[in-house]
Amino acid sequence: MMTKSARLLRAASWALLAAALPAAAQVATKAPPPVPGARPVTTEWIKVHAPTIEGNLEGESADRDVLVLLPPDYAKNPRKRYPVVYALHGYSIGAKQWTTEIHVPQTAEGGLARSGREMIIVFPDSKTVHNGSMYSSSVTTGDFESFIADDLVRYIDAHYRTLPKRESRGLAGHSMGGYGTARIGMKHADVFGAIYMMSPCCLSPRDSGQFDAATGAKLEKLKSIEEATTLGWGERAQLATAAAWSPNPKNPPLFLDLPVKDGVVQPQVLAKWAANAPLAFVDQYVGNLRRYRAIGLDVGDRDGLKGDAVKLHETLDRYGIANSFEIYSGDHTSDVATRFQDHVIPFFAKNLVFEARK
Repeated sequence: MMTKSARLLRAASWALLAAALPAAAQVATKAPPPVPGARPVTTEWIKVHAPTIEGNLEGESADRDVLVLLPPDYAKNPRKRYPVVYALHGYSIGAKQWTTEIHVPQTAEGGLARSGREMIIVFPDSKTVHNGSMYSSSVTTGDFESFIADDLVRYIDAHYRTLPKRESRGLAGHSMGGYGTARIGMKHADVFGAIYMMSPCCLSPRDSGQFDAATGAKLEKLKSIEEATTLGWGERAQLATAAAWSPNPKNPPLFLDLPVKDGVVQPQVLAKWAANAPLAFVDQYVGNLRRYRAIGLDVGDRDGLKGDAVKLHETLDRYGIANSFEIYSGDHTSDVATRFQDHVIPFFAKNLVFEARK
């Protein structure tokens, strides 16, 4: 028989994102006006092999699609080296969809023109069978955290003329990518010199009242990963989170533990999810955060994620960690393209090192 606490669960969609994100994988966004005099970048779609993703239980490919934007003068200056910004997409979309939403290459060209600086911009694809890796480390999905911080950085440094030092690397992302920027940024300050979180999701631990017992029962009945791909957005998002944060190699066919089992919320699973919330572990990485040349954070005033973004900003302030924070007029996706052009790229143009060590 279902317990009283289970009967009282609030009917809610996925605990971490559904209040803020659109249900569609691809959303239409407005593009800022073209910047006069902006010169074209060179776009290259490449495959990057990720040893850290090999052998995952979901069968995710270790060969990842990556879009690389080379600055206008890259081919003309064969001896010049450039800073690199790594830009992470959100949940339910991959690199191709996100770069469409932020109107790349137009916004990249406009941002470079306005900043007066040239840099390489890299968009890795971290979409999974459940529509998102959470940029986390899991035997079920693979180690996407290390893919970004280790495999990808190593590949780009080896194949392009980069400035291979932390002070010349930036990390940015939107929504789930903003979460990935917070997570990877806190743990890998030895790799990156500046970070920018755009409307980051999943910052706070969640409580039992944010899970729907009926959804849990539906997910428990899944017999295969293929069957899971037919589910709705919120259901797949809960699977993505469980695959990333509560993996279980002894629990086929999905190799994960759900937050609700037999109608009862599972405290041990919630504890694992809480352990992956940046607002829960930020205090452990204050020393790393102090190493950054700059930290940027923004969120729309009509974004359901605004409250958590404010909490992260206040936490950084409490520790005396310098950070730029802006609440702008917009919802979760309405102004992301303009923000990328007019704020993110200029932020890195100002705060990365553009000269090689002598």
